[in-house]
Amino acid sequence: MNYVIIGNSVAAVGAIRGIRNHDANGTITVLSRENRIAYGRPLISYLLGGTITDKKMAYLPEDFYEKNQVNLRLGAEVVAVDHSKKQVKLAGGETISFDKLLIATGGDPFVPPIDGLQGKEKIFTFTTWDDAAKLKALSYDIRRVVVIGGGLIGLKAAEGLYQLDKKVTIVELADRILSAAFDRTAGRIVAKKMKANGIDVITEDTVVKIEGEGREITGVTLKSGDFIPCDTVIVAIGVRPAASFLKGSGIEVNRGVVVDDRMETSVKGIFAAGDVAEASDFFSKSKNPMPIWPDAYIQGDVAGAAMTGSEKGYVGGLAMNSIELFKVPTISMGITNPQDEKEFEILTYLDQENYQYRKIVLKDNILVGAVLVGAVDRAGIFAGLVREKIDVAPFKDKLLAVDFGFAHLTREIRSTLFAPQGKVA
Repeated sequence: MNYVIIGNSVAAVGAIRGIRNHDANGTITVLSRENRIAYGRPLISYLLGGTITDKKMAYLPEDFYEKNQVNLRLGAEVVAVDHSKKQVKLAGGETISFDKLLIATGGDPFVPPIDGLQGKEKIFTFTTWDDAAKLKALSYDIRRVVVIGGGLIGLKAAEGLYQLDKKVTIVELADRILSAAFDRTAGRIVAKKMKANGIDVITEDTVVKIEGEGREITGVTLKSGDFIPCDTVIVAIGVRPAASFLKGSGIEVNRGVVVDDRMETSVKGIFAAGDVAEASDFFSKSKNPMPIWPDAYIQGDVAGAAMTGSEKGYVGGLAMNSIELFKVPTISMGITNPQDEKEFEILTYLDQENYQYRKIVLKDNILVGAVLVGAVDRAGIFAGLVREKIDVAPFKDKLLAVDFGFAHLTREIRSTLFAPQGKVA
């Protein structure tokens, strides 16, 4: 069997392992448009800030590709897929044949049409190792930076630049940073910590024009009319599935590449996984792109197994984000901002002075979401409760425990999980 994987990040790694668990002899070719082996994308802000070196960026052991008999081709950008001929075409014109194909191209940064954007020198996105390397190389000539977007990418870019002693302002359109994962309280706590470290955070506003002469940037004008002086702009609004090369391929693409629960696309024998895929949501079963690092690996593993003919279903993506900013860890998972709160029970704990906040979202005594700020110990317990749909009624009063209560909480959960059927220990 001849397997071809387009992309070389975490979904591809999951797929390689998934294939090799069932097929030790098939040929695996990985095509990557980047010129780097698989690396930890969440680490690029630490690389920018100088807290880690290039040597710490590798996601895999040095011998991973050799041990798994993978033909890795770096700098090989796929520009088209011909499913009838079972071939992919590279930018240089070369074609590569496949029996089974996995699309794991991830996401491309979304850059909106902002007035003044074109022709300026120091405008960056921040999603790859090369992005971080370019910024770091020019850091000697950077003093003031505006980051457009207060999501995960924007906040980590801001932290990395702060570590280089740059003046940073974040501009976010929503009423809080991390709006997709946090509620207002959590967003304000993290914003407070960032402001305490000298990073300005502006919410409910957006950049409408990048000002300057020629290639130089002098600042940005906001929708409110305010002007923020800067010499560098980072666009960190988000990513879109990197699927434009599939135009005309016959593969169904909505917001992302549409897949079933085996991660197979609308074309038999072609699969997709990771940020590029539009797969089922854990709760609603509706299909959405979900750019979550652990979920990409799971999807890749499912796809890899399916490509060999083995059945390994995908149970649906659970939105989960983990980020630490200025030594304040945060985790969010599941449904954190229910639209109709009448259907849910919400429990909260807040200690603003110590940057601690917990929000538990329940539906019919089933944990469906959580936001943890400052105290995230044993968050894996919460993820397990969500995925297993455990009735938490016997111990839900313990779910907000921040410190000593967790040992007791763990005992309570074990008692519930392993009690005789129909009884609670």
